[in-house]
Amino acid sequence: MAPSPALLFDRALQRRRLARAAQLHAGVDFLKRRAAEDTTDRLESIMRQFPLAVDLGARGGAFGQALKASDAATRVGALIEADTAPAMLAGRGGMRLVADEEALPFAQGSLDLVVSLLNLHWTNDLVGALIQIRQALRPDGLFLGALFGGETLTELRQSLLQAEIEVFGGAGPRVSPFADAIDGAGLLQRAGFALPVADIDRVTVRYDHPIKLMADLRAMGETNILIDRNRRPLTRAVLGRMSEIYAERFALPDGRIPATFEIIGLTGWAPHESQQQPLKPGSAKMRLADALGAVEGRLERE
Repeated sequence: MAPSPALLFDRALQRRRLARAAQLHAGVDFLKRRAAEDTTDRLESIMRQFPLAVDLGARGGAFGQALKASDAATRVGALIEADTAPAMLAGRGGMRLVADEEALPFAQGSLDLVVSLLNLHWTNDLVGALIQIRQALRPDGLFLGALFGGETLTELRQSLLQAEIEVFGGAGPRVSPFADAIDGAGLLQRAGFALPVADIDRVTVRYDHPIKLMADLRAMGETNILIDRNRRPLTRAVLGRMSEIYAERFALPDGRIPATFEIIGLTGWAPHESQQQPLKPGSAKMRLADALGAVEGRLERE
C-alpha cells in the first residue's frame, strides 16, 4: 500500500476561518467572480447538455450567479452548490450540500459537470481530490476548475519574509504554497482526465496599503492554514517593516501597491471511448516532409 501523503493543511482550522469569513465574503469575492465568469465563457463554447452539475467550493455562489447570466444556463440542469463550511451556503435557495473536497460524497459516475473555483489549493492531496472528481463524473463528463498558481501573492510573501528576518533574525512560512502554473495540464493527466487543457490568467489588484490586502485575505477565508505555519504572532514591528519593504520594492507610480494573483484554468474530461485518441506511433498515412513540401535530408555527425 502506498504511503499517505504528508498533511500540509489544517482543514479544521480552514472550516473555522471560512465560517468566520462567511458574513464578509460577498464584499471581497472579486477573484471568485472573475474565475466564475471565465468558467462560464468556457462552458458557453461546449455544445453539450449537463443534467446534473456540482459547484464544489461554492462559497457565496459566484458560479451560480454567473451561470444564470450566461447562455450556457439552458444546458445545465440541476446545480448543487457544495462547500466545506455550512455558513458559506446559508441564506440562499437551491440545492446545497456540505461536502469535504478530500472525501467527496458523490456516487461513481453520477455527475455530468463538476466546477471547482479557487478552493482545491487547500487540499492535502490535490491529485487525489482530482481523482475523486473524475470518478464522480459520468464517462465523458466535464471538469472545469481554477487554481491559484505559484506567483500568487509573491509581493506579500517576499515582504513578510524579509521583514521577519530583519526583526526576528529568522522567518517561517506565512503564505501557503500554490501549484506550479506550468503543471496545470499535468495535474489533470496524473488524475486520469482525458483531453486536459490549462491556461493562466494573471490578475493584479491594487491596494492603498498592504494591511488592506491582508484584511481582504482574512475576509476571503484565505489566511494561512499550514500545519507547520509560523505560530509567532505578527507584531506591529513586523507589520510596519513589511509595509515599508512592500512599498520600497513594489509600489506603483501612484503610490499604491500591487498584489499578484495567478489563476490556472483547468479543463478535463472523464475518459470515454468516443473521445479523440492520439495516433499510434508509425500509423501516419503521410510523411511530414511530404506534407510540408520539403526535401528530406540526412543528418551527418562529425
